[in-house]
Amino acid sequence: MKILCLDIGSGTQDVLYYFPDREIENCPKFILPSPAVMVAQKIATLTEQKKNIYLYGQNMGGGFKIALRDHLNKGLQVAVHPVAALALADNLQKVEGLGVKITESCPPGFSPVYLTDFDPGFWLSFLALSGLDYPDFVLACVQDHGFHPQTSNRKGRFELWEEFLQKSQGRLEELIFSEPPQQLTRLKSLKDMIGAGMVADTGAAALLGALFVPEVEEMTFRQGICVVNIGNSHTIVFLVYKQKVWGIYEHHTRLLDGQKLMRQLELFRQGKLTNDQVFADNGHGCLVLDLPAEARGFESVFVLGPKRRMVENFDVQFLSPGGDMMLAGCFGLLKGMEYQRK
Repeated sequence: MKILCLDIGSGTQDVLYYFPDREIENCPKFILPSPAVMVAQKIATLTEQKKNIYLYGQNMGGGFKIALRDHLNKGLQVAVHPVAALALADNLQKVEGLGVKITESCPPGFSPVYLTDFDPGFWLSFLALSGLDYPDFVLACVQDHGFHPQTSNRKGRFELWEEFLQKSQGRLEELIFSEPPQQLTRLKSLKDMIGAGMVADTGAAALLGALFVPEVEEMTFRQGICVVNIGNSHTIVFLVYKQKVWGIYEHHTRLLDGQKLMRQLELFRQGKLTNDQVFADNGHGCLVLDLPAEARGFESVFVLGPKRRMVENFDVQFLSPGGDMMLAGCFGLLKGMEYQRK
């Protein structure tokens, strides 16, 4: 079975075309502009041409909003289909507050711009040009704040992590979905577009990517570990012991430096950092379960992510799952599928 693995971020989408009967080193890999970047480029071109635009399609990542604001600031018009409007905000009144008209049909003279995190036509063409067949199965991850029209996305997103810890008891196999929950609207749209496949949040995929490294996974049966993913936008941290997540911390990377992050992680690993402290610092939050003594304080810290150099002078270990750190999320998706099928 040929599997297309996609880690869709704000700037790039990192791609692994996986053949189960080949060595990882012989599987094709690509780093491409993210769908949001490509939408932003199209909007910028239409802005230069002084054309009004109509957004339609699916919910997707909103990394094109700066280009959209620039379009509006130049006195040009924007309209959006109600479904595609979720890429801008969960609350449609907020969308209208941006100066965007919500309508189910494209106004006369407007140029249509299609929104989606996964375009089958793009992948059919791209893979064909690369000499590859369309895959039998797709694994993909995006960051999903969930649907929270009346509350903060920061708070709402962390409530989803709280539900995972408390209701799903932190089980690793619950981090990837054949059918995502209804409140995960971006993942739901992504799954609808890929057809045969599974989806996950990018934070979950990063954790699973760390566990793709055999030595790291094996260590979790003997002691607790701390997995840190320092992304371009978000930093997310997991405490893991015996196939279970015991704590989660999430913050905005731009608000952190090495010393601040490591100071907060020291408290977090001891269960002494509160959710209110992180939220008041403009992060998403943190939560720990009752930490087992045999986890040894989750002392071993493993770091992933494009901004990992932030902590290079501290006592941490950098990981490169599958020999390529930038594809950690792709390898994590494969690991998540393995956990699901055990």
